[in-house]
Amino acid sequence: MSGGASSPPAGRILLRDVTDSDLPVFFEYQLDPDANRMAAFTTEDPSDRNAFAAHWTRILGDETIVTKTILLDGRVAGNILSFEQSGEREVSYWICREYWGRGIATRALSEFLGHVTKRPLYARAAKDNAGSLRVLEKCGFVISGEDKGFSNSRGEEVEEFVLKLEA
Repeated sequence: MSGGASSPPAGRILLRDVTDSDLPVFFEYQLDPDANRMAAFTTEDPSDRNAFAAHWTRILGDETIVTKTILLDGRVAGNILSFEQSGEREVSYWICREYWGRGIATRALSEFLGHVTKRPLYARAAKDNAGSLRVLEKCGFVISGEDKGFSNSRGEEVEEFVLKLEA
């Protein structure tokens, strides 16, 4: 998940199924150290292409995971997905840093919530990820708890908020 300063509204947002041609773009976005630090809970080695490929093969092969590519005016801006974890449905997204602060995540998540209708729906964000927390709250999520875990990108334990969408 990502955050950033405000700038002018983005263009046309479209969600579509993830295609194989999206994966190299997602991999490049994953290499951004600032985005990894902001997201906090990322892969151990973002530059490990084989681990990335295995991760996405598992995601795309699991029919219980809903995955969408986020397009901005036809360009891949990120991805958004929903999955089961510990018996709860969660949502997660990744927006390329060049698109932060333009309302793209909020608009994409808002549209995605029409595709994933099971409630409650949960999300997690590092406590210091103000941009992602703002996106989630704009889309109706409320803080319902706290947790902490080891952040590979930060090399330390990080506190996070657990957010919940009821309706």
